[in-house]
Amino acid sequence: MNKPNILHIVTDQQRFDTIHALGNKFIQTPHLDRLVAEGTSFTHTYCPTAECVPSRASMITGMNADKTACGSNADPMPPEDHPTIMSLLAEAGYRTHGVGKCHFTPDPWAMRGFQSRDTQEEIAGSPSGDDYVKYLKKSGQTHVLEPNGIRGEMYYVPQPSQLPAKHHPTNWVGDRSVRFIKQRKRSSQPWYLYAGFIHPHPPFAPPNPWHKLYRAPDMPLPFIPENIEELTCFINQIQNRYKFRDRGLDMNLIRCIRAYYYACISFVDHQVGRILSALEAEGELDNTLIAYTSDHGELLGDYASFGKRSFHEVTMRVPMIVRQNRRFKKGGRCSAPASLVDLLPTFLKAAGKAPPPEVDGVDLSGIARGKKRADPVYFHYHRGKEAILGGVKGPWKYAWSAPDNREYLFDTRSYYERRNLADSPKHSRQLNALRKSLQARAAEHPFSKSALDKDGGWKQRTPQKMPKDPDKGLLYQDPPKAKPKLPDPYVLTYPGSKNRDS
Repeated sequence: MNKPNILHIVTDQQRFDTIHALGNKFIQTPHLDRLVAEGTSFTHTYCPTAECVPSRASMITGMNADKTACGSNADPMPPEDHPTIMSLLAEAGYRTHGVGKCHFTPDPWAMRGFQSRDTQEEIAGSPSGDDYVKYLKKSGQTHVLEPNGIRGEMYYVPQPSQLPAKHHPTNWVGDRSVRFIKQRKRSSQPWYLYAGFIHPHPPFAPPNPWHKLYRAPDMPLPFIPENIEELTCFINQIQNRYKFRDRGLDMNLIRCIRAYYYACISFVDHQVGRILSALEAEGELDNTLIAYTSDHGELLGDYASFGKRSFHEVTMRVPMIVRQNRRFKKGGRCSAPASLVDLLPTFLKAAGKAPPPEVDGVDLSGIARGKKRADPVYFHYHRGKEAILGGVKGPWKYAWSAPDNREYLFDTRSYYERRNLADSPKHSRQLNALRKSLQARAAEHPFSKSALDKDGGWKQRTPQKMPKDPDKGLLYQDPPKAKPKLPDPYVLTYPGSKNRDS
């Protein structure tokens, strides 16, 4: 039996509820709708960590953050020689190629099993420049300092891209992905193609005329319940501060943010259509396993909050559509909890190779057929004292937020978290079962064991509070490049900063 090609499409910061065919009546995603019709949608797929680097570390290794010891963007990924989707598929005879954002740390240009890469990273401006920046220079687009959108104070201000659609970062990933597929026409070797889109990660900067695809008055208002303090955590407050979004809410601005966010997704959808057309033109569509997903979600003003990192469904749940003839049911829907760590064993199963024993993930085709997973789907964000450990088992989601010194329990059958059930006597059985499972898991690994006291319970802390100074904690997030120049005597304020949020 011939091994299928594998196409792995990953967006950045795309929440689960942004596909028209899966219930979003506002957004236009005709090519993702096609994938939904031709594949199986895993509607309760969770990211291992609601932040870029650790979620991607878990996705490519098939291991949760407690094993990778990568719980935030500040942590390095496992050593470069650690087995990954790419290295294991290369061992299985695949030609492996990466296009676009990988967000590898500590070396952003590492291969980690890729035999070749077309590089494009979120923070442009390295001394040598990634392949996309070099392309822009050759194309005469040297006027743009931040090709992925203007950050800092503008981070959550919707903005049309300074680049035309043909030079936009999303279009470039589409171009390079199509080029790779066409280049493989004469080869009998199976291939693995990773297509990593930076958008819809902020800044929300679609190109002309895509920025007019949606209008703010047509967008739904955010979900902001009266009991918001019961449904948010310290990390929500931190993010709102350094995203310049904690000085009051402007509902029209939020609706405009949503319009531009949707436009970014629709422009990605357009690239997905181009890639599918290339596969069809080469006669490879039905010989290719296609998986479409994202690394984490985005709050978009829900709970009066912005960003990711929290335990909320809109940050933890991501789209997951898998298409492969005879293995995944056409038009299938699976509501059982799944995780990004499940992609590695799913791909290796298609390649006829067993996953390493330390892998946490399971084959998604088994989940789709109703196979029960033994453990909860775990998630773990960990940056200093800002630790959130949690898990999902059946419809129940549990989280422990260390900086709040607090437990949360939610029924995921509700679209939004509307009530924290952690103190409800009626739900003590579900709470105790998930708490016990998570504490037992935390005790197994040094990285997560720090959240426990000597008796194996959660380490009690004094709840953290935000500083009163409204400017404390703001970030510039400028790209790390040489200071641009203006004519004398003007002095450009361009301080740069350590980028916490990418």
